[in-house]
Amino acid sequence: MNKGTGLRIAVVGVSSLIGEAVVAELRARKIPCAELHALDDERHIGRPLTDDTPADDAAADSAKTPAVGDVAAFDFSRVDLAFFCGRAALSERYAEAAAAHAWVIDGSAAFRARADVPLVAADVNPDALDAVGAHGLIALPGSASVALATVLAPLHALAGLERAEVATYQAVSGSGRGAMDELAGETVAMLSGKKARGRAFGRQIAFNVIPQVDALDADGMSREERRLWEECRRVLDLPLLEINATAVRVPVFFGHSLAVHASFERHLSAADATAVLQRGTGLSVIEAGSTMEYPTPATLAMAPDKVYVGRLRTDVTRDRALNFWVVADNVRKCAAHNAVSVAHILVNRSR
Repeated sequence: MNKGTGLRIAVVGVSSLIGEAVVAELRARKIPCAELHALDDERHIGRPLTDDTPADDAAADSAKTPAVGDVAAFDFSRVDLAFFCGRAALSERYAEAAAAHAWVIDGSAAFRARADVPLVAADVNPDALDAVGAHGLIALPGSASVALATVLAPLHALAGLERAEVATYQAVSGSGRGAMDELAGETVAMLSGKKARGRAFGRQIAFNVIPQVDALDADGMSREERRLWEECRRVLDLPLLEINATAVRVPVFFGHSLAVHASFERHLSAADATAVLQRGTGLSVIEAGSTMEYPTPATLAMAPDKVYVGRLRTDVTRDRALNFWVVADNVRKCAAHNAVSVAHILVNRSR
């Protein structure tokens, strides 16, 4: 890496929602960039990327993206850092080879379960990056896992987390641009007296909730529910942590919401929990007495720098337990912001 002129960066899957958000985050965070390569599969080659950054922004000028190039033809020895933001199939095919030359930060599910690949939420377990050298592969947890772990980490440090019961209400953007188009199209159709197509999720999503995110395993647990459990165990370094999850898809464009019921080893008052969360990294607490009262996707998911917590209260049915509500932008905060934060840690460490 030439530290004097900045990083040589590739964004793979750049045409995806997360890929575009990573490019925007790189610009917003003013990451020094000598080269920025926009890469994707053959379906997107030559496509220009949306660039709404002011032309007089010097950081933006250094990170202007060319038309999308072919990832299959790209030589990853040309870059210092690669973000993989697309489908797991792209990561499975190219990420490990790229990691022989560069830091590879992979946002897909392809490597999250591999014990030899660090799984990192920057606001929770940045020390996991200590094992990464001058190049290598880093996996990022799913967006719901990032949001949940970010809130649970300071509470665990204070009172010892034993168990969490979680219901997630996940935005359609978690399934990509096509799912967002489906929600928009179905909404217009149904308001016009027409039928919903129900293609993206196998059934209508407009004006509906679907208690399934990803495929169901033989035991009835969905893959998303299993990932939430396994990923939070790893990120929090709590291999025996019990997480019982139900993942639900809701007709919201951006912003995952979670209803959490957490049990602890030691007594933890709502006031103490609020205080520790207010000091937590990447967190913002919306208190009941505020004008906002509690976070919602429509009001706060578009403010992508924080994971928001509200409705925090003692569970009156159990000892040493709390209930609370969590909202976070799944694409920007939990995916793109986390990815660029991981890169920022690696770059600062290498200086």
